[in-house]
Amino acid sequence: MVVVVSLCFVVFSLAGALKVSIPKPEYEHARGDNITLPCNFLPNGKPSMVIIIWTVDLGGPNEPGTMILTRYPTSTDVPPLYEGRASLALDIAKGKADLKLSSITLQDNKVFSCRVQIPGDDEGTLVDSVRLVVLVAPSKPVCALQGKAEYGENLNLTCLSAEGSPTPVYSWEQRDVRNTPRRRDPRTTDRGGILSLYNISMDTSGYFTCTSKNKIRSASCNITLTVLPPSMSLGSSAGIIGGVIALLLVLALIILICCCCKKRKQREAEKYAMASPEEGVFTDKEPVGNGKRRDPRDEEEERSEYDRRVVNDDRRVVDDDRRVDDDRRRVDDDRRSDHTARRSDYDDRRSDFDDRRSDYDDRRSEYSDRRDRYDDRDDRRRDDRRRDDDRNESDRYDEPYDDAEPARPKPPSVPNNKPAPPRDTY
Repeated sequence: MVVVVSLCFVVFSLAGALKVSIPKPEYEHARGDNITLPCNFLPNGKPSMVIIIWTVDLGGPNEPGTMILTRYPTSTDVPPLYEGRASLALDIAKGKADLKLSSITLQDNKVFSCRVQIPGDDEGTLVDSVRLVVLVAPSKPVCALQGKAEYGENLNLTCLSAEGSPTPVYSWEQRDVRNTPRRRDPRTTDRGGILSLYNISMDTSGYFTCTSKNKIRSASCNITLTVLPPSMSLGSSAGIIGGVIALLLVLALIILICCCCKKRKQREAEKYAMASPEEGVFTDKEPVGNGKRRDPRDEEEERSEYDRRVVNDDRRVVDDDRRVDDDRRRVDDDRRSDHTARRSDYDDRRSDFDDRRSDYDDRRSEYSDRRDRYDDRDDRRRDDRRRDDDRNESDRYDEPYDDAEPARPKPPSVPNNKPAPPRDTY
């Protein structure tokens, strides 16, 4: 009898308690939709005041929920984060307190809670929760290769979509080089979009397709795998080709320099072969002719003519150097050595000209010495003649006066009718 009374009391208590419920534990909606999350409550009698509170969990077990909407008897409070997006559809008589959200995003992919508070009715189920799943189609995945595509190596093929809700599921399909389906090697693993290949060989080459898929749709990407021997990798082949090209360029440059040097030497040999004896040859003959002394003005003219020839040669050398400089600008730094050789040849030729000029100066000095000797001889002859004249004059003055005085001429005869001229007396 006591047990029956107790059961009746419990049933009566439950019948009078507040009950909040949400029909489904999870709702799925596409991103950008306007949705409604239902919330039903059953009060005890006709309440005079009802407070509705919607919150969202942040995901952490110890983190408090964030307030979305609070409805008081006279007002509704919405925080700035959800202002303009959240509203409440309330019908107390029917026991409805539905939450409306507009333009949902991936940030709304969380757990929402509905709480109902009635003063004096704080027993029963006051809160219920629902999970909102925002559906987003997976973006086009990106396929990548990690490792070296060489014989005997291990590598990974990765596949990842930047977004997608629920989380996409990845799958790989393999085809051989003839684009026909191929069975997967037993050692191959596929986890979370990463396809791991072990001890690859030439047979591993082919086409690999990754598919990213969820409830909405799917997307895929492709990657081509070409397995090469270690010695035939792309980097090694490029290095070998680059080395061969560089060697060919160096050989071509050397041949070009040799040809230029040979042509220049031929031009110089032809120029020297065609030069006249006056321009390139000097003799040791006396600069006199017919036993006569040369006029200094003729020597000056010859020297000026020689200087003009030297200046013309210098100008020709300068012109040659300018042409060499123009040719040198079209080649790289290796031709500088050829320019140095040409400069040394030019210096040798200059030194040859200087030697010839020194020979000419030596011959001029010899001529000056002979001229000085001739002048000394003339001076000696002149002194001897002067001494002879002085000696003769002194001898003449040493003779007696009468003998020394020359005989006077006999005066002319005087006619008879004129007196004879007076006779000089001494």
